Amino acid sequence: MEQEEIDRVVRNLTGSTALRPRGRVQSLWSGYGSIDRIGLEGTDVTSVIVKRVQPGRGGHPRGWNTDFSHRRKLKSYQVETHWYGRQRERGEPGLARMPECIGAKVEGDEVLLVLEDLDAAGFAGRRNSVNRVEWQACVRWLAAFHAENLGVDPGGLWESGTYWHLETRPDELEELDDRPLKEAAAAIDAKLKATPFRGLVHGDAKLANFCFGPDGSEVAAVDFQYVGGGCGMKDLAYFVGSCFRDDEAERREEEVLTFYFTELRTFVERIGRDLCPDRLEADWRPLYRVAWADFHRFMKGWSPGHWKLSDYSERVTREVIESLQEETV
Repeated sequence: MEQEEIDRVVRNLTGSTALRPRGRVQSLWSGYGSIDRIGLEGTDVTSVIVKRVQPGRGGHPRGWNTDFSHRRKLKSYQVETHWYGRQRERGEPGLARMPECIGAKVEGDEVLLVLEDLDAAGFAGRRNSVNRVEWQACVRWLAAFHAENLGVDPGGLWESGTYWHLETRPDELEELDDRPLKEAAAAIDAKLKATPFRGLVHGDAKLANFCFGPDGSEVAAVDFQYVGGGCGMKDLAYFVGSCFRDDEAERREEEVLTFYFTELRTFVERIGRDLCPDRLEADWRPLYRVAWADFHRFMKGWSPGHWKLSDYSERVTREVIESLQEETV
């Protein structure tokens, strides 16, 4: 899409008489496009976020630049577009705050998303580290999202959510030189999929994808390229790993899990889900460490030496592998 066409789409969707670029928010991974803030004139909405996907073959920061990874990225943008379409059809905001999608346009592999500007909506805060109020706000968001999407069909999304799940990472698995983990990878994946309480996961719930309100007690989330089916523990383990290092991740494990399941129970009961919160917790809580081992498998193949490959991650993964081996005896 040429810039003139993009501007026309934005004006038509917003009713704006003129557009004023307000700067680039960020470039998309591997050079696949950009996210920009656009000021609007002649309308009550002061600004929007425009996510422009123009697939190319930019250099991957770690060299993973294959046809397989290219197709995965293309699908991720199709999934995100479908996700926002589902939210528009829903017609009312959910419990888990996210940007409203004002409209979208797709031409071949190119995608244009016009989204609510969360900064203007009061979620201008970004964090590189979090205090208790802030991490609890993020975990509460995850609990709301998972409660709301329990049992929801992932049709049009990823059958298995998250960007690291086994089916989409054969190259990284092949590179993995940890033989016990490599041999256990399929069993770890199967364990997570076997939960009877399957729903949707955000799929990339890292700290950088949360936008904070003024006092840090409320958040909204962005980046739904890898939303799809799965166990909520995958999101929770990934989030904890994104903001706490080694000792702190281990020290806070029980506290985070207890807080999450308290919040999850509250949302399940508020929505009126026909399920037993005690059974849900009994099934999911042991899967937290399985989810941690699943992400560790990806990281160890994708980027050996990464800081997230901690002693805690290694120990958790060994314990999970041993537990799975005992189950097969």
